[in-house]
Amino acid sequence: MTDAPYDPDFDSSPKESTINLKLKPQTMFIAGIVGGVLVLCTIGFFILLTIWLKGGVSLGAKTTAGTVAVAPPSQPTAPDAAPSGPVPPVTAKDHIRGNPNAKVVLIEYSDMECPFCQRFHSTLQQALKEYGNNVAWVYRHYPLSFHANAQKEAEASECAAELGGNQAFWTYIDKIFERSSVGGTGFALDKLAPLAKEIGLNESAFKTCLDSGKHAKTVQDQLNGGSAAGVQGTPGTFIVGKNGSQLIPGALPYESIKQAIDAAL
Repeated sequence: MTDAPYDPDFDSSPKESTINLKLKPQTMFIAGIVGGVLVLCTIGFFILLTIWLKGGVSLGAKTTAGTVAVAPPSQPTAPDAAPSGPVPPVTAKDHIRGNPNAKVVLIEYSDMECPFCQRFHSTLQQALKEYGNNVAWVYRHYPLSFHANAQKEAEASECAAELGGNQAFWTYIDKIFERSSVGGTGFALDKLAPLAKEIGLNESAFKTCLDSGKHAKTVQDQLNGGSAAGVQGTPGTFIVGKNGSQLIPGALPYESIKQAIDAAL
């Protein structure tokens, strides 16, 4: 074996084992931005995760507008709302069910086309049945403007009261709530007069009363009084007892109403 010929340009010193890559300044700048964004996203994710685990963020479903909304409770919260103004006192003009001298009076502002009022109507019927003479129920009108038939239904019930007294009023609204369609227009206007006849009222006199609009002001006055006292929707019910009055917004389940009545007693 012969020696290799001598090459004066050959460098026999050991070479480094790594390779140095030379990047263009623009590439390094972009890489830096991407890396910074990834770091910030990672930090943000862990911050949100920590808050959520501590109960600080409530995750809800998408609304029709595409934004994320906090999911509401299936039932309204505990009754703790106070009236914003004085509750109109109960008078002889009111429709009272039960003992007029009861220890607790439930003053309900209601809309006969409201599906929540329809549900709550049976809840208050149950309360009256259970508590007997200790509880009285006062019904007042609060027809909402977006319920097409609510105003005339309210006027119709006043015509029933005019022709048949307090008992006819309650019988009339009971039947409307029993027969109202959910998600529709409540109780059809062309059935208001036949219903009056069904419960024993003079149909012709009832039609004359309803067509005259003579009770429209009564309905409006009750709505205005409820609004001044703090009612903002239906049903809105004041529980009046020894400790004053308390506004319950919405159709609370019977157990919640029972607790409020017990506290008022």
